[in-house]
Amino acid sequence: MTALWTSAEIEAATLGKAACPFSVSGASIDSRTLKPGDLYIAIKGETRDGHDFVADALAAGAGGALVSRLSDRVSTDAPFVMVAHTQRALEDLAVAARTRSSAKVVAVTGSAGKTTTKEILRLAFGALGSVHASGASFNNHWGVPFSLAGLSRADQYGVFEIGMNHFGEIRSLVGFVRPHVALITAIAPAHLEFFGNCEAIADAKSEIFEGVAPGGIAVLPADSPYAGRLNARARQHGVANILTFGSGGDARLVGYEESGDGAHIKAEVVGKPVDFRIGAVGAHIASNALGALLCVAAADGDVLNAAAALKAFVPLKGRGARLAAGDVAVIDESYNANPASMAAALATLGAAAGRRIAVLGDMLELGESSPVLHAGLVSPIDQAKVDLVFLCGPLMRNLWEALPPRRRAVYAPSSRELVAGVLSALKPGDTVLVKGSNGSRMSVIIEALKAHTV
Repeated sequence: MTALWTSAEIEAATLGKAACPFSVSGASIDSRTLKPGDLYIAIKGETRDGHDFVADALAAGAGGALVSRLSDRVSTDAPFVMVAHTQRALEDLAVAARTRSSAKVVAVTGSAGKTTTKEILRLAFGALGSVHASGASFNNHWGVPFSLAGLSRADQYGVFEIGMNHFGEIRSLVGFVRPHVALITAIAPAHLEFFGNCEAIADAKSEIFEGVAPGGIAVLPADSPYAGRLNARARQHGVANILTFGSGGDARLVGYEESGDGAHIKAEVVGKPVDFRIGAVGAHIASNALGALLCVAAADGDVLNAAAALKAFVPLKGRGARLAAGDVAVIDESYNANPASMAAALATLGAAAGRRIAVLGDMLELGESSPVLHAGLVSPIDQAKVDLVFLCGPLMRNLWEALPPRRRAVYAPSSRELVAGVLSALKPGDTVLVKGSNGSRMSVIIEALKAHTV
């Protein structure tokens, strides 16, 4: 197997000093989950310093370590490269990986659907060749360079997710990625606390265009109210090749039918009919798939073969994963929430058979508009014909007061205090949606449901 990095290459990229020659086959920042042969990168976080776990990483089989100091537990002749600062060294590796790569690179951002679309792209490009993609939601100041550092010489495609909650964050990260194709999934009122309005959010997401490689392509959501603004921002940054997905776009939905655990989608992508199945349901999933296939087309990939691979897609944990609690179906959307993703998840619940139960926690970082946006969920709840609504968190009190009494089940200050009420209300055949921002700790309810039998 060709090495991902040799110690000499790490030295050259980081201006560090290797204690001895070594090579690594992968990269890790977690001593608990690294694979034998990985380069362990000792990142100092807000609560933990990775340097405290270097000895554990080496004992677990790490092929080498990237460090800026040694603990007493690490031998001076162990395989490591000493650098001035590990975050900067990680970024140096990212730059070196991108420079040496001949892969077609796609960057993904947006207010909703980033991680799901990234995983759809992983499958789609994986049907065409060797693909490397960001792990989990590695989309921040360390996640993006870490993901790039794992891009090998042999990879033919690279897919990287870029997130933000302040101006300038995408600008600094896309400079590492330098994508050939930049996709914006959606613009929605997320992080309003920091931006104030959706136009500002669109501008912040548009920073992704600043790093597009010469001759690159922007892929935009045609049905977004901010499509024109995104288009203008792309052109301001010299991106002349612009494709859109959605109604009347370069990729558009022709037919959609849910069946079993997935959906049958008929689409037209750059003028060609594409008929495929995907292992998840919902209009938002169909939209994400259209955007992904348009990226494949933009990267000169075989769209039909890429689409055929999507039957293997399954919703991610906390982002639409399905599970059973006895005879109750559970939709796990516990990882994140904003008004747009709430509406999409509720629409998915509305297509379910049996009683429809929504268990919702606070949507965070919405600023002064938060009370109105929470109360505004009454409309998608009505449209989905939800039978019972369980709510928790101080912000969801606004929705509780706006709901008609016939839909109210239980309100509680926290997710933990809501568990007993949810479990006692369940009946065989129910479908339960659990959704909220990660800080609302809705995963507590998911874990309780997993242990419950109806």
